[in-house]
Amino acid sequence: MSLRQYEYALAVAEEGSVTAAAERLRVAQPSMSQQIRNLERELGVRLFARTPTGLVPTAVGRAFLREAEVAVHAARRARATARAGAGELVGELEVAVQLGFGTRQLPGALRALRRRFPRVEVTVVEEPNGAELERLCRRGGVDLALMAACERGPASAHHLGDEEFVVVLGAGHPGLADDRVELSALAGEPWVRFDRDSALDAVLRNVVRDDPTTVARVSQTATAVRWAADGLGVTLVPASAVPDGYEHLVRPVFPVVSQPVIAVVRQHAGPAETALLDLLRQETWFAPAALVS
Repeated sequence: MSLRQYEYALAVAEEGSVTAAAERLRVAQPSMSQQIRNLERELGVRLFARTPTGLVPTAVGRAFLREAEVAVHAARRARATARAGAGELVGELEVAVQLGFGTRQLPGALRALRRRFPRVEVTVVEEPNGAELERLCRRGGVDLALMAACERGPASAHHLGDEEFVVVLGAGHPGLADDRVELSALAGEPWVRFDRDSALDAVLRNVVRDDPTTVARVSQTATAVRWAADGLGVTLVPASAVPDGYEHLVRPVFPVVSQPVIAVVRQHAGPAETALLDLLRQETWFAPAALVS
């Protein structure tokens, strides 16, 4: 087995087609098909099943691909570390962020990181589910993660600050007359909510006693803010996730709702993730007063 075969299998799983995967990786389709067959023969299992919508991993294929993803990621990090030792850092940096966290802080930190390491390619993924973020960290699937909670020790988990949540109200809402809005006063409001298994929806369920009335569910914080601003319903989001131009419709809540922002770095962190962690520490973690002043 080879890392190239792992990369081919991962691409087929993502694309659902050998042809599409071969085009993406710029290799000949017959060669990729042969490599996948060789891999399955060596493993003694079928990795993919053919369905009307394309190739999908089998149960054992999914288990294999999870491990293959970790192996490929580790190999890329090893190459980047070796090149860094030669005086030039080249490679990929994968960052996972709990939905809504670091919206204002990450861009500045990444700009500074690019000036320092111009040949490092950064991929940022927003993950709504906190449990999935924790799984990715445990398995080494990301280089750095921003999340509200984790089981890692102090050597890998770093508290950057606290993210206070704010409510977004539609124009003309009576709550805009107050500096802070009591959550109890919003009990009967319709809510623009997030996906059921998301960490953001869990925050709302924890702070609103009765099951909130749902007018819509969305998967992006910017969408929730815009829809709430248009009067569809109210929404609760991290303060730093409020896009520019909507600050006048934002109010902190009482009692205060906040979560810690924890940066988790992989074991044996390299120079790129170490630099990004230092840059994130220099950022200001948002205070709602700055939004409503």
